[in-house]
Amino acid sequence: MPRRRTSGQDAIIWPGFVDGLSTLLLVVMFVLSIFVVAQFYLGQQLTERDTELARLTSRLDQLAEQLGLAREEGERLQSRILSLQDTIEDKDAQIATLNDELADTSARLEQAGEAVAATAEELEAEQALSEEQRAEIATLNRQLAGLRRQLASLQEALEAAEAKDIEQQAQIENLSSRLNAALARKVQELAEVRSRFFEALREALGNREDVRVVGDRFVFESDILFGSCSATISAAGQRELAKLADVLLEIRDQIPSEVAWVLRVDGHADQTPLGPGCRARFESNWHLSAARAISVVQYLATQDVPEQRLVAAGFGEFQPLVEGTDPASLATNRRIEFKLTER
Repeated sequence: MPRRRTSGQDAIIWPGFVDGLSTLLLVVMFVLSIFVVAQFYLGQQLTERDTELARLTSRLDQLAEQLGLAREEGERLQSRILSLQDTIEDKDAQIATLNDELADTSARLEQAGEAVAATAEELEAEQALSEEQRAEIATLNRQLAGLRRQLASLQEALEAAEAKDIEQQAQIENLSSRLNAALARKVQELAEVRSRFFEALREALGNREDVRVVGDRFVFESDILFGSCSATISAAGQRELAKLADVLLEIRDQIPSEVAWVLRVDGHADQTPLGPGCRARFESNWHLSAARAISVVQYLATQDVPEQRLVAAGFGEFQPLVEGTDPASLATNRRIEFKLTER
């Protein structure tokens, strides 16, 4: 009886064991399938990122080369403009001299005409001309003809100088247009880099309602970084500024080396007057906003951002973003702004 009971139990356990083993095998195969699919999509995304990075690197190299060529062309055009301006000044001086000579010649011509007229009147009154008087009239007529030829020559010289002046002025306008176009291209390139900086910074900071883009500036509400009536950056604020510093260091190599760029940090306060305790440390909202901007600049410098690329400014309560004295409006106006610009 004991033996038969053991054999029956074994017969009952064996199908359950087979079912459990099959289920475990299916689970393992499912997990492996998910792992393989995940590895496939991850590898594909990494490949696309590498391709995009290579394309951006190539584009940056091209922009750097074009910027160098454009700057050389701008310097050459500027030198040419200065040379043409000097030439125009010389021509203007020559034209002024010719005008003086022309006026003098005209005066002499008028005097000679008056003399001839007076002599003719005298001769007609006398009705008898001596040989000496005839010779004097002939001399005056020759002088008058010579003065007229000299006047015509001066007039031709003046017209030639004016025509050359017009041609050189057109060359200056053309060179100025080319120089302005080259500068506009450089400004556009800096704007594209600023756009990539804002996009990368927005991704790094996440969808925060107290951090936003206003025009060409990235705006942090001061409450993220500082406590009330304080210019000391909080631990949470240091974490957010560290993200900004990382993004700036990543985007720095994409800015052409010829562009004298800086990150300007502007401090703003709300219109609420400082309390007695706060006035013991800061004379006004102006001093508070400037101190906060300087604190941010000093912290970014500790995060390896080059100090020569940082600028701090305080605006006090004089540049509000919104009107109103409710808590939300005051919080919006208490802010730190970051602007990537040229020096």
